[in-house]
Amino acid sequence: MLGLPRGAEWIIILVIVVLLFGPGRIGKIAGELGKGIKNFRDGLGSKEEPEKEPETKEENK
Repeated sequence: MLGLPRGAEWIIILVIVVLLFGPGRIGKIAGELGKGIKNFRDGLGSKEEPEKEPETKEENK
């Protein structure tokens, strides 16, 4: 039965990921993911109303 990886399997997976992407790129990806989560949480916590577009009056000719 297939399940979630455990102990040694996680180590093997992490080594493969580091070999494929490199430590620098993984750090950039993690940083961008963190910024995205922070922006999402800030958006959820914001209780400000969105700005409304000014209404334009149509002139009758």
